[in-house]
Amino acid sequence: MSGKDLKVAWRSLPGRRLLVAVMVVIALAGCGTEQSRAERSAAGETHGMTAKPPPAPEPARSPLPKEKPAGRVITLGSSPEGVVADPVTGLVAVGLPNPDRLALVDGDSGKVVGRVTLPESPRHLGLARSGGPVLVPAERSNSLVRIGLPDGKVLSETPVGKFPHGVASAPNGRVFVVNEFGNTASVIEGDRVIETLETPLQPGGVAVTDDGLVGVVGVRGLALEVYDADTLDSLGRAGAGEGPTHIVAGSGNRFYVADTRGDAILVYETRPEPEQLARVPLSGSSPYGIAIDNRRDYLWVTLTAENRLIQLTLDGESPHEVASYPTVRQPNSVAVDPASGRVYVAGRTAGKLQIIDPRPSR
Repeated sequence: MSGKDLKVAWRSLPGRRLLVAVMVVIALAGCGTEQSRAERSAAGETHGMTAKPPPAPEPARSPLPKEKPAGRVITLGSSPEGVVADPVTGLVAVGLPNPDRLALVDGDSGKVVGRVTLPESPRHLGLARSGGPVLVPAERSNSLVRIGLPDGKVLSETPVGKFPHGVASAPNGRVFVVNEFGNTASVIEGDRVIETLETPLQPGGVAVTDDGLVGVVGVRGLALEVYDADTLDSLGRAGAGEGPTHIVAGSGNRFYVADTRGDAILVYETRPEPEQLARVPLSGSSPYGIAIDNRRDYLWVTLTAENRLIQLTLDGESPHEVASYPTVRQPNSVAVDPASGRVYVAGRTAGKLQIIDPRPSR
């Protein structure tokens, strides 16, 4: 088109609209290309791949319960999600948003003995060691908060990465916080970050073995990466199914991952590098919350599509189900007290905490 023709086209209303539309399409195409490159780089994808990472997996929206929940149920309120049970004090800590608090519950009686104000909404909780303190990733304040037990005193608040989502403590005392929207893990000694590790895209779960191996699951990167807690070196990555969410560490340096989108539990060994050993299918159930009792060799998994909790034994090469319990609605989180074997399930929809004393399975 000549300069004269271009001026004529611009003076006409249809021509103006056409040129603006072309310019918008070009601009959008450029933005989309850059975003895809960034996402592919964060996910560790190879050059030349064009597929965007999948969206982050979410728990199934639970239906109305058809059965009475097993055990005892107490009301906490405010959408509880994130639970940890301390075997020394017997307290169970539960995260509560809006207002942002940590509820401290007596694990035997079910009585709420304290509520601690937090700087922001808590997510998945951890323990620095048996006896506390409780480790609380506060997502929107980008910080890790330590809460003392049994008094509930706020001991410290450490700035970390963007949107901290999960936390685990290593035998050497280091604390590892996965920053979901930063694609990193913050390594904390004392009250300060000493290192920041790159992780698979959108890390959502972290766990540490007794030998100090740190497993991080990228919920959009669809990968498990394992690090040495002492050297902070990576031992490598392995695929983590169709949509992983949470991870726990077992004996023998094994990791167990809830593949929520893939309806399965994935089992990994770690030496000399991460490798998937088994896949335990849980068809159509949307496994989400996961906890491990290494003293009794049990794995506990919530099925949000069914309002159920299943108990799997870790005897043998692959976990297999030994019991099943009806739960409160939307059982997104589960914890087990290793001292008593008692199990705690947080039901997000109705603001409930369920306390289960497992039936003998052997």
